[in-house]
Amino acid sequence: MAGKPILHYFDGRARMESIRWLLAAAGVEFEEKFMKTREDLEKLRKDGSLMFQQVPMVEIDGMKLVQTRAILNYIAAKYNLYGKDIKERALIDMYSEGMTDLNEMVLLYPYLPSRDKDGRLTQIKEKSRNRYFPAFEKVLKSHGQDYLVGNRLSKADVHLTELLYHTEELDSTVLANFPLLKALRTRVSNLPTVKKFLQPGSQRKPFDDENRVEAVKKIFS
Repeated sequence: MAGKPILHYFDGRARMESIRWLLAAAGVEFEEKFMKTREDLEKLRKDGSLMFQQVPMVEIDGMKLVQTRAILNYIAAKYNLYGKDIKERALIDMYSEGMTDLNEMVLLYPYLPSRDKDGRLTQIKEKSRNRYFPAFEKVLKSHGQDYLVGNRLSKADVHLTELLYHTEELDSTVLANFPLLKALRTRVSNLPTVKKFLQPGSQRKPFDDENRVEAVKKIFS
């Protein structure tokens, strides 16, 4: 029997958080090995674990996978969160890729210099309210189903739910005009696997505060 996936990253959100969310939604238990120093990162690089010298890296099914999207796609395919056919997979990919721009802005926001944060926050609010969230609200309205694709949970729903939570941390009223997105978030959040992940003490990571940002900078400096 294969062991649990092992996630190699620092103790924070950034690009590993979507992987944590997707594994949790699939009901998969995982272990984490946190880098705490630059030496920890260099060790992974020197032993050949990081194909492109970068994290995140996930050990799963005898592989050491890098590149966030490749990891997410493998997990989605393995745990039946990737649609029933090639057409559904194309839509799931399109929606997931469509979230990437906003998701990157939100997750990397804590790591910006203070002088850049106000401008970035304005950008996040504008893009979420006027570009991305209206698009996904329209998708849900167009077919009247519970989930974005094929009326069943996919990685697109998990990614969007994560993004809604993270964006709302920065803009508490961002979902005021998107009732279908709010309903989707509630629906996904009430799934037993996700509900467990949202409880205190889970492997879900909190907002990256100043102390965490400084610790991460020391690893990558």
